[in-house]
Amino acid sequence: MIPLNDLLIFALAALVLVLTPGPNMMYCVSRSICQGRAAGMISLLGVAAGFVVHMLAATFGLTALFLAVPLAYDLIKYLGAAYLLWMAWNAIKPGGSSPFQTQDLPHDSNATLFRMGFLTNLLNPKAAMFYMSFLPQFIHAEHGHVMLQSLTLGVTQIAVSFTVNGLLILTASAIAGFFSSNPGWMRVQRYVMGLTLGALAFRLALDQRK
Repeated sequence: MIPLNDLLIFALAALVLVLTPGPNMMYCVSRSICQGRAAGMISLLGVAAGFVVHMLAATFGLTALFLAVPLAYDLIKYLGAAYLLWMAWNAIKPGGSSPFQTQDLPHDSNATLFRMGFLTNLLNPKAAMFYMSFLPQFIHAEHGHVMLQSLTLGVTQIAVSFTVNGLLILTASAIAGFFSSNPGWMRVQRYVMGLTLGALAFRLALDQRK
């Protein structure tokens, strides 16, 4: 069983992933503002379905990889740390974007909303990299079945993502209006995300597999 401390750290990383500028958040927030909260939630269901695909691919793929190539853990660990640092830089660099900067979108049917949410996440490199480079750092053989640990972490990430995204969709108009009127807070939000990602990257790089 995964220790509670590790699970909480992983949940924090999942939270940062949700709030880091990317296609999932941008799409769902934009849909909520342009077409209403219901459209945003339908889009989010499609995003969640995409996460399930990422989770299953990582679960079965990583289990086989670690059994075949034990040194793959260290390689993936350092790649994951580098990826988190890259996201941190993108959050704090001059001209960096925020998930609350939206774009105009045309009105679409419910089926199209779900399909676009699914494809947006399925083809989202940030989601794929998170599962392939960060999730493995919390899987340890002494904590039980590797596949069960991977599924537990995946379900945790999906739950965090769905909850936070759902709350943001319901309040998207108000949040976007606040940041539009207070650009200073937009910069604060980006720097907090960047520093958190940087701290997670160093924690990941220094982690020693037991």
